[in-house]
Amino acid sequence: MVSPQTLSDSDRRIVARWAAACAARVVPLFEAEASAQDEIRDALDRTRAYSEGRSSAAEEIARRFIAVKAAKAAVSPAGAAAARAVAQASAVAHMGAHALGAAAYAVKAVSLANAGRPEKVDEEIRWQIADLREGERVALRLLPPLGEDAAGPLAGGLLSRGVLGSTIIRIQRQIA
Repeated sequence: MVSPQTLSDSDRRIVARWAAACAARVVPLFEAEASAQDEIRDALDRTRAYSEGRSSAAEEIARRFIAVKAAKAAVSPAGAAAARAVAQASAVAHMGAHALGAAAYAVKAVSLANAGRPEKVDEEIRWQIADLREGERVALRLLPPLGEDAAGPLAGGLLSRGVLGSTIIRIQRQIA
């Protein structure tokens, strides 16, 4: 049985644009050796290519862990979160729910880079919501609420805790 978090290929392509946009905003926070930075930029480019129909889900699924590995080279927690935002965006080809993961990790990166400035988190979430196109909103509404489906990234795991979980809940409530 397919998880409702998967979404159809066409819906995954639609939300991949937004996931890449969310991740791209925080990529400047990622500092690491040159090869890891290249891998992060490549993963972001591949996500954009997937969203535009220039690559297949199979191609992207096969390469989705490259950004996860590159994130380990980050020199700061904010940079690691930024790289994980890209990794989540690149995983949208596999499962659409990762788009919310990309947005949440982007917010986490902003939070870590701006400690003690919660208004920056609010600004980032406002930007993310404002950047959503209508088709993206429609596709994201197909996803189950955080924690209601056990088969995917929106289950009760890492994305359900802390700033990641609170971000996803805020986004889901605002687009409902």
